[in-house]
Amino acid sequence: MKALLFSFGFLFASCVTAVHAETRTLCTIVLNAENGARLVEQGDCDSRMSPASTFKIAISLMGYDAGVLKDASSPVLPFRKGYVDWRPNWRKTTSPRTWMRDSVVWYSQQITTRLGDKRYADYVKAFGYGNEDVSGDPGKNNGLTAAWLSSSLQISPAEQVAFLRKLIRGELPVRAEAVQHTAEITDYGRQPAGWHVHGKTGAGLPRDADGTLLKGQPFGWFVGWAEKNGKMVVFARLIQDSQRQTSPPGFRARDGILEDLFTNPVDLDQAF
Repeated sequence: MKALLFSFGFLFASCVTAVHAETRTLCTIVLNAENGARLVEQGDCDSRMSPASTFKIAISLMGYDAGVLKDASSPVLPFRKGYVDWRPNWRKTTSPRTWMRDSVVWYSQQITTRLGDKRYADYVKAFGYGNEDVSGDPGKNNGLTAAWLSSSLQISPAEQVAFLRKLIRGELPVRAEAVQHTAEITDYGRQPAGWHVHGKTGAGLPRDADGTLLKGQPFGWFVGWAEKNGKMVVFARLIQDSQRQTSPPGFRARDGILEDLFTNPVDLDQAF
């Protein structure tokens, strides 16, 4: 097993360095979803970072469990002036499916606002999600709408996969329908190596010791789970750029791990 862990780690590090010279892979971690065994581990997987848009998986579970979300197509909510619109494609009517696909921040905020402070905080605590801190930025009273956006809520890659393992094993305190709908809207389909992947990207800016955002040094996540022939894994990759690049770091985290684990002829089955 140790040799396998090393070989995977070497592959990940070399691929990222060769293609993206200004990008570091902070962690890649893969667990056997059944027994929790670490099949792949490379880098520092225990240090926390803002979950950014990977938190949409948790918000989805909350929304479906509470009845705020109905299915993959409803509710459909219109964009309104004043909503977060960092990306042009957020300025349109959005459904749960397009919310997850386009990573629409204002739709997340509409869900958490409908949940309210207490229910939202209770879900985060019940999920055991990272540091469980949804207070938001000091003095801004914005935890309900921004705690996961380079703010108070922090989670490590190891905690991400632990949360995802509980999700797919039915160990979170939500209705089965919430898990089913969340799986539907995070579906990346069957990959070339035969693994059916579900996941979510995320990206943001880290903070230094005094809380200042480190502009130009964004991080990127891709987290999720995959199934093949009855075998299931949960995974997380976290990368960080030393300077801003042309493509979002979350997309590069996604594309890198899809290629390394689920596209190229790297036989993940041998790790079981």
